[in-house]
Amino acid sequence: MADLKHFLVLGLGTFGSALAERLARNGCRVTGVDTRREAVERMKDSLYEAVIGDASDRETLQDLGPNQMQAVFISLGENISLSLLAALHAKELGARRIIVKGVTQEHGKLLRHLGVERVIFPEIEIAQSLADRETWPNVVDFLPIDPEYSFLEIAVPNSFIGQSLRDVNLRQRTGVWVVGIKDVLSGHLEMFPSGEFRFHEDQLLLVVGKSPNLNRLRELK
Repeated sequence: MADLKHFLVLGLGTFGSALAERLARNGCRVTGVDTRREAVERMKDSLYEAVIGDASDRETLQDLGPNQMQAVFISLGENISLSLLAALHAKELGARRIIVKGVTQEHGKLLRHLGVERVIFPEIEIAQSLADRETWPNVVDFLPIDPEYSFLEIAVPNSFIGQSLRDVNLRQRTGVWVVGIKDVLSGHLEMFPSGEFRFHEDQLLLVVGKSPNLNRLRELK
């Protein structure tokens, strides 16, 4: 249940506070930490717990119990050394998952060497997502699964309509795996459809594949 999940957010700047507020709205317990009293005061009514403290200090982190949290999010602005210290201490204190807002690619490499599960670059990721949506407006959703594979939800190309899944031969043509086909009007989702499944208008394809292969699918008309 969402209300049993407890997250630790280190740094309550623009990104950290937005993340913390969203987690709280989702029914999660959120402990937010920042050195700035005004940032903590601003968030205290939204969070389960708002703490004034140094997120890079080991004793401060230990008192917060990162090993008991669902995940630790670190967003400490442009100060790379503070971010690395916080990640190192959280790792040594037994945090299950550590997700950090990256500053530079080199910062990201160092964080990964420390065992951080995920490094995110919000501005880069948003810009890339916006560019992809403008390039391929038929794409409904895109979700990276790991560095190689992603999940894509895309409108069925017009050339597929009236043909069966076997006819279009997506696996051979593009190298992607079809996970499901969703009817937009009825909401019905056909998971792992057989080769005899026939395409019609107002359907969405749910596929998994590597980026170059997904691009091939995006280009189909």
